[in-house]
Amino acid sequence: MTRTLKLTGQAIALAAVAGLLGLLIWRLTHQTHPPKIGGPAPAFALKRIDGTGKVTLASLRGKPVVLNFWASWCVPCKGEAKMLEQAWNQYRSQGVVFVGVDYHDVSSDARTFLSHHGITYLTVQDGSGMVGNKYGLTGVPETYFIDRQGRLVGSHIIGTITNQAAAFHDGIEAALDR
Repeated sequence: MTRTLKLTGQAIALAAVAGLLGLLIWRLTHQTHPPKIGGPAPAFALKRIDGTGKVTLASLRGKPVVLNFWASWCVPCKGEAKMLEQAWNQYRSQGVVFVGVDYHDVSSDARTFLSHHGITYLTVQDGSGMVGNKYGLTGVPETYFIDRQGRLVGSHIIGTITNQAAAFHDGIEAALDR
């Protein structure tokens, strides 16, 4: 009986070590890192939430872009929605394109969110999270700024822009090449 308990304990310990090793290997091979500011923005092709086609980063070349990752289930995203819409209305006459990337969400919930918050800027859906992974997303909301040449500029804002208003507006100005 003592021998059986000893073997069982060793088997459990070995399984735990193997599991931790497997987790470590998975984490190292699947870890995402945000792209570098000053480097090229990762390319994407995503369906518009309104169903009118796809949007690619290449199609936005030559325009400053504010790229905001959000989700209908994200409480902080609800808090920043009004500020994003106001900024879009303030900067769109200067050619700035706002792209809201709905991340890991249900399409109908996303459309309800957009309607409820009066969002009129371009919105696309990243249901699989592949684009979010390219950008090294750690959660939502997160915001990137892309200049006319397709380079990331300004600060990568992790979290709501309402708490980082100066960095948000500085990022837009950097995208405008000012």
